[in-house]
Amino acid sequence: MGNIVDTKTAIEFMKETMEKIRPGSLEETVDLLREKSRRFQEALGSADAVRALSTAQLEQLTSMIFAMRRRNQWIKEPEKVEAFRNALQTLLYDKGPVSARVDAFIQRVPWISPRLRVEIASEFLHYVFPEQYWLWTRWIWDEKTSTGALPLVTTENYVVEGRTPGEKYTSIGKGIAFVHEVGDAAGFQTISRDLFGTHVFLSCVYVIYAYTVLRMRMTQEFNQVMPTMTEFTRRLLGVQHLTNTAMSN
Repeated sequence: MGNIVDTKTAIEFMKETMEKIRPGSLEETVDLLREKSRRFQEALGSADAVRALSTAQLEQLTSMIFAMRRRNQWIKEPEKVEAFRNALQTLLYDKGPVSARVDAFIQRVPWISPRLRVEIASEFLHYVFPEQYWLWTRWIWDEKTSTGALPLVTTENYVVEGRTPGEKYTSIGKGIAFVHEVGDAAGFQTISRDLFGTHVFLSCVYVIYAYTVLRMRMTQEFNQVMPTMTEFTRRLLGVQHLTNTAMSN
């Protein structure tokens, strides 16, 4: 694992994160992810629950997925909602390997942008089964550009492999598992010992990278209106709008 994770760089990212963020903010973000997961589990806790999922519930769930916000107009079309429910039931509760289930889901929702389908699948898998599955978003690893948080904290020894999106999802899971285990051992991921903490860490890595790139390319006036690190990470993770409700419970 040490040959795959760039521990020195990961520690530097975490150090810079702690210099830019309010104490306790990262732990609060983890709590928001737990609240998000609770809502997914409450709505999708069984195959029967998926079959009974209402349009209103689906709209609420997709509003917590960064890639789907403002791209869920299809929910107003009953035939597509029914097809999505069927695809989601297979994704979450079929007994086949997760790679095959992800590939089947992607094939069964053709009206959604191809680049978004695997992100959506990973969100449902992770937040319904947070200890079993992981996220794959473009900010974690962008297949088109080979950029994202994961390449920034891994070495050239780690390569995303697979012929299909489902196989690549499995490969990315191995990379995240390496970061998770090494982060715990090396102490650069001290936010939370569960996978939520690792995803928050990776979101911080991406935001620091994004800030660096944008500051080089944009005007000083534009940089001044950039969101704070806390807001940026929570938007990526789909929990910015949960802040008030979750923290008041």
